[in-house]
Amino acid sequence: MTTIAIIGAGPGLGAAVARQFGRQGFDVALVSRNQDRVDALASDLTREGIVARGFAADVRDPNALAAALASATARLGPIEVLQYSPVPHRDFMRPVLETTPTDLFGPIEFSVYGPVAAVRQVLPGMRGLGRGTILLVNGGTAVVPHPERAGTSIAFAAESAYGQLLHDTLGGEGIHVAQLIVPGAIVPGHPRKDPAALARTLWGIHQDRHGFRHFADDLDS
Repeated sequence: MTTIAIIGAGPGLGAAVARQFGRQGFDVALVSRNQDRVDALASDLTREGIVARGFAADVRDPNALAAALASATARLGPIEVLQYSPVPHRDFMRPVLETTPTDLFGPIEFSVYGPVAAVRQVLPGMRGLGRGTILLVNGGTAVVPHPERAGTSIAFAAESAYGQLLHDTLGGEGIHVAQLIVPGAIVPGHPRKDPAALARTLWGIHQDRHGFRHFADDLDS
């Protein structure tokens, strides 16, 4: 087995996905802005028998993100699965009529520059393996834009378009690109939006390898 890199790894969804894939034999690269937090999560996973390492990078810094993924590859081996799922900042969610060009810099860096940098870094390794999975996790505004959350609505739409283009382009190479839409919040204990339930859904998408867009729950829930 090879490595899964989780961009935006934290104690909720990131930890659940790390456990889901780690129990299936994957080594785990945890990427987040805070080195101490990913190191602590990596230690917890190691105690559970999962090989895990933490790497610090801000997704809004493409060079730092690429460097973190290069370090992960050097430490753990080729990245077969890339999950891009950082949580957007609250200040990205401004009403559309109050949103200025400057207000869009952060969301675009977060949801477009970040995924592009990450994919470009891991793609040669996936091609070398002859297989790979790229998983994009987005909120409901990626599908239904919300006038009070203009930044994420616009940036998620761009990320969705990028993912669809990758899906259409890379499928013939054995590299599956998919998007999971999680409407509303991730809710512990929810039958479909609990972190562990979402992790199982993402594992299923990785295994089944069909279709681009998947929904964790109904959009109007």
